[in-house]
Amino acid sequence: LENPQHVEKIAENYKRSGIDALIAVGGEDTLKIALTLHQEGRIKVVGVPKSIDNALSGTDYAFGFDTAVNIATECIDRLHTTAESHHRIIVVEVMGRYTGWIALQAGIAGGADFILVPEIPVNMKKVCEEIQARHSRGKTFSIIVVAEGAKIHNGEQPVSATTEHVSHRRIGKAGELVAQIIEEQTHYETRVSVLGHIQRGGTPSAYDRVIGTQFGIKAVELVKENKFGHMVSLRGNKLQSVGIEEAVKTRKPINMELYEMARVFFAG
Repeated sequence: LENPQHVEKIAENYKRSGIDALIAVGGEDTLKIALTLHQEGRIKVVGVPKSIDNALSGTDYAFGFDTAVNIATECIDRLHTTAESHHRIIVVEVMGRYTGWIALQAGIAGGADFILVPEIPVNMKKVCEEIQARHSRGKTFSIIVVAEGAKIHNGEQPVSATTEHVSHRRIGKAGELVAQIIEEQTHYETRVSVLGHIQRGGTPSAYDRVIGTQFGIKAVELVKENKFGHMVSLRGNKLQSVGIEEAVKTRKPINMELYEMARVFFAG
């Protein structure tokens, strides 16, 4: 949508190719473009949710997410060794521009001491106080998982970690910003590990492989049923379909009950 010429090229290629229908596999941006062209009557399209952020509201799950969480969890597990042996604070920045699904689930699975997500403004003064409280109890290291889009506040003032152009780029330097504030306020040695695109590649998890196959079969069924403008959806472990318009209308925030459960272990 940002480049009208690219969108126009998609429509031209579709018309020139003579294909009967298009299966659009992707996240919010991909499906928004597909929806626009479908609503304009220029393509017949069925959507398949593929997004490591898991932020599409029309489905409980998008394939790619499980793999990203597994990779992030493994990285957190490995960083525990360095954090504990060197008595350091380690900030792990994971993907998540608008929602904290990866941060939350990888943070819980990896035993993070703090999880910072975009849905909840981060009070760094409180985080630093809790880190110091851990140290006073003999916990001389901490693992902090932060989503790249987390909204960082230093005291009462919001501190921007964003760049002007955010499309398809890392929103900012949230991890570096968190580490800087921690070192300034606690004087504890702090390091940052930005996982970046490591989360997007590599070997898919078994679950992603299975659900990807199921999504593909369901997408073909939707084409055969002429259910264009719909997206494959997984809800309550049941495959169904939902209008693409509904799927991209809002972003799906994290499960707050799960986050509150994770908070039980913060500063433990």
